[in-house]
Amino acid sequence: MEKRWINKPLPDEESVDALSKAINVNPHLSTVLIQRGISSFESAKSFFRPSLAELHDPFLMKDMGKAVERIHKAITSEEKILVYGDYDVDGTTAVALVFSYLKSFYNHIDFYIPDRNQEGYGVSEAGIIWAEENSFGLIIALDLGIKASDMVTLASHKGIDFIICDHHCQE
Repeated sequence: MEKRWINKPLPDEESVDALSKAINVNPHLSTVLIQRGISSFESAKSFFRPSLAELHDPFLMKDMGKAVERIHKAITSEEKILVYGDYDVDGTTAVALVFSYLKSFYNHIDFYIPDRNQEGYGVSEAGIIWAEENSFGLIIALDLGIKASDMVTLASHKGIDFIICDHHCQE
């Protein structure tokens, strides 16, 4: 699939200056905001400081109900949960957020970031073996796993369930 960049036209200087003054930012940022349809103080406030009411319903995500039920089951039965993420910025950020949230009320939790050089990209056999050796019953995979059906099968044979949260597309 060929991708093509489409440059948006530059907004007029008057609009850029007005937004810059209204939200106290430089004209370069105001230009980008206007190109994204953010042209007033209120729309900028909503963009930079969204309220909880503006978030999408997480249950629009495929199988979210099943994931919530599985996490609840793991917590109530005191299973060990492994938060497994990619080694890049969005992967490590996702792991840090989910791990720190769950750790705030649940102690049977750890995280795993695969070694890029030793394990390569994605869910690795070494990671599954480490999870088995450390008695994890559930792996929550973040920013990877959408193409890891063989590793999910391996984990399943070892009695480990998977929840996959991955924004990459399966082609």
